[in-house]
Amino acid sequence: MNKNDFLVRLREGLSGLPQDDVAECLTFYEEMINDKVEDGLSEEDAVAEIGSVDKIVSQIVAEIPLPKLVKERIKPKRRLMVFEIILLILGFPVWFPLLITTFVIFLSVYIVIWAVILSLWAVELSCIASALVGAAAGVKFLCKGDWTQAIVMISAGMVLAGLSVFLFFGCKAVSKGAVIVTKKIALGIKSLFIRKENA
Repeated sequence: MNKNDFLVRLREGLSGLPQDDVAECLTFYEEMINDKVEDGLSEEDAVAEIGSVDKIVSQIVAEIPLPKLVKERIKPKRRLMVFEIILLILGFPVWFPLLITTFVIFLSVYIVIWAVILSLWAVELSCIASALVGAAAGVKFLCKGDWTQAIVMISAGMVLAGLSVFLFFGCKAVSKGAVIVTKKIALGIKSLFIRKENA
């Protein structure tokens, strides 16, 4: 793929973004290709070295803030006609509560997911604290000469310490997965705004 083909595909991939951002990205990548050509590479090699257009588009979309995309999307392309304004006003008691309800439901699900993750981390911390307290109590009973209680408390502390190790890796994996899902959801929402713009 030569420079022009690359830039055309990049422009198509970014077509739903604000025009200032599209122009800035195209200029940036055109200069990058020109610099590589000046260093002795062919256009095709320079484009291949930069990477695929799809990955570049995904990265650019991920970096653009959602409010900027929403603002660009809801910017009117033309003046609203009188009947459209009347329909918006008359339909407000229906569409506005539905919009708010949808937003609140998605926000609630998101909060519940993170509340579960925080609860898992709280259980992890309580296991660590219980293991330390069990070991300390075992030492205390050992100093008093109560061997039975000391063995029970130290054993319980060791079990909780082992459990906390396994729980740590589980909590870490779940947290990492939630962060990845959050990023994918944000990218999906941004992509919806871009697709609507292209339609």
